[in-house]
Amino acid sequence: MKPFQGKTAIVTGASSGIGRAVALTLADQGAAVALHARRGAVLQEVANEIRRGGGRALVVAGDAGQASAIDTLLEAVLAWQEGGCAYSIVIANAGRGLAGGITTSDNSQWQELYQTNVLGTAHLLRQTGRYLSQQGSGDIVVISSVAGRNISPFSGFYGSSKFAASALAEALRREVCASGVRVSTVMPGIVESGFQQVAGYTRENFGKTVETYGRVLEPQDIANGVSWLLSQPPHVHVSEIMIRPTGQNYP
Repeated sequence: MKPFQGKTAIVTGASSGIGRAVALTLADQGAAVALHARRGAVLQEVANEIRRGGGRALVVAGDAGQASAIDTLLEAVLAWQEGGCAYSIVIANAGRGLAGGITTSDNSQWQELYQTNVLGTAHLLRQTGRYLSQQGSGDIVVISSVAGRNISPFSGFYGSSKFAASALAEALRREVCASGVRVSTVMPGIVESGFQQVAGYTRENFGKTVETYGRVLEPQDIANGVSWLLSQPPHVHVSEIMIRPTGQNYP
């Protein structure tokens, strides 16, 4: 039997990168997966890949930084008959980056960054934490970053948002653990994806350092870690893991 057979998972930021890899992995391991991101057409491609493999997928397009979009997602999942009109796994992955520190980053993007990485995540955790507590079990996994633990001058403002996301996860864990709900934080190091380009990182402000690390992580490496974390027995809670490329000495 597949490890997540009979379970339904919600994955935000599922259109690419880590979110896409996690969604495909959980579906391959038996979960029905609700996919959420802003790019509905790209989400549909991910859903089609899941279905071709015999899996179940629901597409709900929306902005994970907006509370109303999160509420729409959760309502759709609870009405999704193929997913059992319920869910037990939540992957809070949606987020965006921003190159630069406090003095050098583009402050016109600060509010949008926090809206997605912190406030949207907080609303998702609030709503799903309440639901899973009432159910008496479940998993919430917040995808943070090593930059949220070890603040880097290359991404200081972004790192502060991930520091906050990790804090939200631990705060929720303390609220809901007595109800049988596990809240975990996954902190990836450098992962090869389109994330860096969108965030404004270049070879000059970031790439030269990364080149010294050798082979960096792939999204599947993080998905494997998430799958392992979720597969632990119910009484075992891995509250946080940090996954770095072997050659990454900083952050």
